[in-house]
Amino acid sequence: MLPLSWKRLHAGLGMLLLAATLPVAVIALSPDPVRAADPVTVLTSDFEDGTAQSWAMRGTAEVVANSTAAAYGGTRSLLTSGRTAAWNGPSRSLLSTVTRGVRYTYSVWARTATGAGTAQLRMSVERRLGTTVNYEQVVNSTNVTESGWTQLTGSYTLANDADFFAVYVETVSGTASFHIDDFTLSYVPASPIQTDIPSLKTVFANDFPIGAAVGRSELLAEHGQLLAKHFNSLTPGNALKWDATEPTEGVFNYTDADAIVAFAKANGIKVRGHTFVWHQQTPAWVFNDASGQPMTATAANKTLLLARLEAHIRAVGTRYANDIYAWDVVNEVIDENQSDGLRRSTWFNITGLDFIRTAFRVARQVAPNAKLYINDYNTNVAAKRDKLYALVSQLKAEGVPIDGVGHQMHGNVDWPTGADVDAMIAKFIPLGVEQQITEMDTSIYTSSSESFTTPPAERLTRQAARYKAWFDVYRKYKANLTSVTLWGLADDNTWLDSYPVSRKDFPLLFDVSLQAKEAYWAIVGTTSPSASASASASASPSASPSRSASPSPSPSASASPSPSRSASPSPSASTQPVGCRVTYTITNQWNNGFQGDVTITNLGGAPISGWTLRWTFANGQVINQSWNGSYSQTGANVAVTNAGWNGTIAPGASQGFGFLSSWSGTNTKPTLFTVNGTDCTVA
Repeated sequence: MLPLSWKRLHAGLGMLLLAATLPVAVIALSPDPVRAADPVTVLTSDFEDGTAQSWAMRGTAEVVANSTAAAYGGTRSLLTSGRTAAWNGPSRSLLSTVTRGVRYTYSVWARTATGAGTAQLRMSVERRLGTTVNYEQVVNSTNVTESGWTQLTGSYTLANDADFFAVYVETVSGTASFHIDDFTLSYVPASPIQTDIPSLKTVFANDFPIGAAVGRSELLAEHGQLLAKHFNSLTPGNALKWDATEPTEGVFNYTDADAIVAFAKANGIKVRGHTFVWHQQTPAWVFNDASGQPMTATAANKTLLLARLEAHIRAVGTRYANDIYAWDVVNEVIDENQSDGLRRSTWFNITGLDFIRTAFRVARQVAPNAKLYINDYNTNVAAKRDKLYALVSQLKAEGVPIDGVGHQMHGNVDWPTGADVDAMIAKFIPLGVEQQITEMDTSIYTSSSESFTTPPAERLTRQAARYKAWFDVYRKYKANLTSVTLWGLADDNTWLDSYPVSRKDFPLLFDVSLQAKEAYWAIVGTTSPSASASASASASPSASPSRSASPSPSPSASASPSPSRSASPSPSASTQPVGCRVTYTITNQWNNGFQGDVTITNLGGAPISGWTLRWTFANGQVINQSWNGSYSQTGANVAVTNAGWNGTIAPGASQGFGFLSSWSGTNTKPTLFTVNGTDCTVA
């Protein structure tokens, strides 16, 4: 999920047969998938006529005006200056331009004004109906400089009724002046879905329900047809989270959740609820004390916070008691880097384990027929699953009504392996709990530095192999798995497009035109009609974990699914590097936090076997989570040690890790790094 809770075939892919465990069926082979139509542009803004072309300020103080100081194309752009708040920026009404249910691509070029330095920009939409206002992110936080132009591009579907709808550009923080130019709004005419291919829900009818996480836009037109054809379970991806259902204390909004549940009922689809309790996407008021200040760990605040939790679950859980068959009651409470394995969220810091106990107790009372799950990511990693196992064992021994464990399964084309997944499921069988795969996706990327406009065939083949390896394990444990859910419906709308960096990802079974991909045919167990007879996939790759993603931490974002981190470290002997280079990148930054990604490159002639990277923060930054490495921090001093799988750095090779950290006021990058005590150059 978000700040969000989104993770081989053997030779002869083109010759796969239906698995013997599947029901015998005659499969009508479809023609080649429909080629995507050319985009249709419905609006452009190039500012060459000397006007603002209907763009206007969002605030009351900034100036939005045509400018000749810089231009991406031609000689003019739109400059926003005199800003007094981060949300001040240029806005353009689109209410009479867009059609409800059509997925549009929004694109604009941006740069900061001369002398303004670097800023993080993002593009969002604002929609209103009456007095209800919603802000949803189209393009995640993106670094923009004064030295050149950067393109912001993303997609959005207006799925709700609105009497006001506009796109706008803002900064994540600060008030830097910036230019925009060559805005375009376009769409690709929808392709019909393939009606003559096997339905996933039929293929897996004797194994487990198959689900997808959806928003309201996935209920419409071809998306709704695809959802109804293939899936017999769904999860509202964001519509049931706390920020969506109770943004203000005691004021509830069920518009999107009701629409999704109604669609499910009409199409005979089961609904999973996600989620009552999470450390992300929880409104700020929940963690403010009686005087409106951030809570500290006092008895009075514990009582207040648990009372708010109970009231929220009673309201939401009661409303859907007859409609939702399973709930992710608590989400992402494990931090394997802590000695007790528990995430130091505000929930935990104020209440200890009592927020978990309260959530399950109240959920059982208001939804007595629902199965109650504890849900987390990277449970395929031994350290993580062991800590989760210990927590579930303890709580069940106390009588806490935990019915099941949810495994998110955000992965990529190289990780995790089938063996990892096998060990994950097998671990929890002795506890006697149900298990579900809750948020599965498979990124085509293995590092934050990669970006593809279209997915390379080689990546799609590796992706297909990864999906097949996982589904082979799921079928093996079908007596223990009661559902498998993908975190999304098709590649045209995935949270991974904005995390860990803004780029197009292709992690699901259906492509951007809603056509079945190689991965779909791999898990169905037959050959794609359009596959070349010579197509084949490589043997199962070696495990080389890479973080899959976490939420989009932007407060105005339409939040994404759960973060996925890689394995925790195991110590190993280390050798001194002869030379090293460190690249430290702030890939995302929001009001009180940021994401950092660090790459270590071995410039020497011998391998580095085991590494610890050290640096000192200058502005009081505090790391609160890491992946692909284990961190410790004393004051401003940070040390990160390799994970079990990435301790060796060959000559000329690189290894990386990432972290989430708090910041306030200033976020200066460190200037000195050492690996195993040796100074490194800084890229």
